[in-house]
Amino acid sequence: MGILFPGFILLLLFGGFLLLERRRLARLRARVPLRICVTGTRGKSAVTRQVAAALRASGRAVLAKTTGSKPVLIFPDGREREIDRPGPASVLEQKRVLALAARLGVDALVAEMMSIRPECLAVESDLILRPGLLAVTNVRLDHEEEMGRTREEIAESLAAAIPGGGTVLVPEGEIFPAFARTAREKNARLVSVPRSEEDGPLPLVDFPENVRLSLAVAERAGIDRPTASRGIASAEPDFGDLRAWSVVSPASGRTWHFVSIFAANEPESTRIALERARRRVSFEGRKAIALLNLRADRAFRTRRWLEALRDGFFAGFDRVVFIGEQAPALGRLKLPRSAGIPAIGALAGRSPAKVTNALWSMSAGEAVVTGVGNIAGLGGALVEYWDAAGTRIPC
Repeated sequence: MGILFPGFILLLLFGGFLLLERRRLARLRARVPLRICVTGTRGKSAVTRQVAAALRASGRAVLAKTTGSKPVLIFPDGREREIDRPGPASVLEQKRVLALAARLGVDALVAEMMSIRPECLAVESDLILRPGLLAVTNVRLDHEEEMGRTREEIAESLAAAIPGGGTVLVPEGEIFPAFARTAREKNARLVSVPRSEEDGPLPLVDFPENVRLSLAVAERAGIDRPTASRGIASAEPDFGDLRAWSVVSPASGRTWHFVSIFAANEPESTRIALERARRRVSFEGRKAIALLNLRADRAFRTRRWLEALRDGFFAGFDRVVFIGEQAPALGRLKLPRSAGIPAIGALAGRSPAKVTNALWSMSAGEAVVTGVGNIAGLGGALVEYWDAAGTRIPC
C-alpha cells in the first residue's frame, strides 16, 4: 500500500496536468479563429507561404510557420525569422506557435505540419492545432522507414492529420481511399482540387499543382481569385525551392549555371523539378553535372536514388558526382557504363567552397551543375554559397 499510494498520487497529478493543458490549448485556439495546416510529401513549405500571402493580400493578419528546408516564422508584416532549435524538432513546437499566434492577435495561423510518423501527425492535428482547413499536397515515396513502403501506406499515414469536422483539400490525382475513409470516420469534408484552368491563368511562381491547391484553400477561406492570385504572386520563395545561379568559372572564364533541386529529396519530385529547371536554365551545349547529396540516416532514400541511377534517371547528364556523408563509399560503385548511366565520381569534404572549386576542373567550357538528393547538410551549405557567389536566374 505504501508503494502504490505515491504512484496513484503521481497519476492523478499527471492527469490533472493533461486536463489543464487541454483547456489551455482550447483557449488559445479560440483566440485564432482561422487555422490552416499543410501536409503531404513535397511542396508543403511553398503552399504554406502561398496561402499565407493570399490571406495577407485580403487584409488579414496572418502568422505562418514553415518547417521544411529551414524552420521559419513569417509574421503579419511579412518579416521572417528562422526558428532556433536547441535540440531535435518536436511537435511541442506547434504549441509555442499557437501561443504566439494568440498573443499577436492574428486572424489566421497557417502552419506546415512537421511530423512524419502518423501518431505524431494525429497529435499535431487533433490535440494541438485542430485546423479548420487542411491541405494535402501529394503522396510520394519518401520517408519510407516511418510512413510506409507504398503510396497507399504513405497515404494512410498522412490521413492521420485529417481534423475532425474540418475540410481537407487534395489535388484530384492524389486522392487515395485512406483519405476518403478517414474523412468519413472523422466527419470531415474531402474536397478534390481539379487540374482544370478554366478560372484563368495561374501565377507563375511555383509548380501549377501547388498554386492550384493554394488558390483552392484561399477560396475556402473566403478570398476572391484576383486577390488570392495577387498575394500568391508576391509570396517569398522558400529556401528549398528550385533556385538557379550563373557563376563565372575562375578556371576557364566561362559561365556556369548552378541549379538547386536538393530539397526535392526523392527521384519522382526531382524529375518534375528538373523538367521545370530545363525550361528556365539553358542546358544546351553545356556539360551537365549532377551533384547527388545522400544522407547516412536516409537509407531508403539512398536506395531509391541508387535504383534511379541504375534505371537511367541521369541519362541526360555527362557525370554524376556523389557528395556528403556517403560520398567516398558510393564513389567506388562499379556500375556498367551504358547510354543511361554516365560517369560516376565522388567529392569528399563538407566545405561548399572546396566542392565548388573541385567542380571547375571538370569542364574547360560551360557547364550546368544540378544539386539533387538532400538539402540537409552540404546541400543547404552549397545553396548559401552559390547564392553569395552567383547571380540569381529567375525560376
